[in-house]
Amino acid sequence: MANVDLVRPAIGARSMRITRKLIFAIEAVLYIAYTSSGRPVQRSEIANSQGIPCRYLEQVLQYLVRAGILRGVRGPRGGYRLARERRRIFLGEIARLIIDLDGGLLEAPVQSDIGRCVLTPIWQELQEDYLKKLDALSIEDLCSEARSAGIEQSQKATMDFAI
Repeated sequence: MANVDLVRPAIGARSMRITRKLIFAIEAVLYIAYTSSGRPVQRSEIANSQGIPCRYLEQVLQYLVRAGILRGVRGPRGGYRLARERRRIFLGEIARLIIDLDGGLLEAPVQSDIGRCVLTPIWQELQEDYLKKLDALSIEDLCSEARSAGIEQSQKATMDFAI
């Protein structure tokens, strides 16, 4: 099959889009998994280190908590931590969550028989293949990639001035 760009939506067909919200969600989960050492990670820390706007990130984090991917920890040392093991969180799950929250897949009206009968099934097949590939990648896999790339694993401990 020809090399098809999965990032650009197809005209007149259901399409999988890689949105900023999806990238932010994956980056947030990966950051927590890779740097936290089990401690709760505050939203501001994630936003600052990943360059994600804080108020936008809060919405994404709440989606991830409701889906059981992250767990919120209340209190002055609160934040977010993984709700389950890194090896049990898959990118396909995060992608489907964000797609569902954004109102599902975009569907442009198909005007022609050739579009409905020929192109739409191709794009749907590509989308299914794309999600299967994401289903095969866990957060643990991405953490291994980060270690291989030499990315520093733990953040410096934050100063605590509580008396």
